[in-house]
Amino acid sequence: MTLYDVPVPTLDGSPTTLREHEGEVLLAVNVASKCGFTPQYEGLEALHARYRERGFSVLGFPCNQFLFQEPGGADAITACTLTYGVTFPVYGKLKVRGRDQHPLYALLTEAPDDGGKAGRVKWNFEKFLVGRDGTVLKRYRSRTTPEQIEADVAAALEGRPLGTTGA
Repeated sequence: MTLYDVPVPTLDGSPTTLREHEGEVLLAVNVASKCGFTPQYEGLEALHARYRERGFSVLGFPCNQFLFQEPGGADAITACTLTYGVTFPVYGKLKVRGRDQHPLYALLTEAPDDGGKAGRVKWNFEKFLVGRDGTVLKRYRSRTTPEQIEADVAAALEGRPLGTTGA
């Protein structure tokens, strides 16, 4: 099963998959409305706006597993995303770790971070850069800002190795 086949809930709870994003470069992020990293929504939206015409999408997956920082339902999540002018897709709440970990995150968390560590999500706003073929290219922990990821997004869109600059 690829990540495009995994059922995910929309924000209103309807079932869907990520099939509509097949062939795009993606940045999957577990988001939360009441987290110290919540202002990253602004940078995520800027990345999405800058590169969406080139086949890039940020995908937000709300999660309430870290100090209950996403306690509300769809209305509260929407209110937060409106505050930051978010236009990228935000899906329904998922569990990103533990016994009830969503299958999407079971696939994503197989990728190691810069320190070579795969495994569980440690906090909100962990990011997974996914290539056009659906493979996880790189994993970024919460403290890595969207601005720090931009060069890798551009490289992935251009089919260059991550960490390289264009000619």
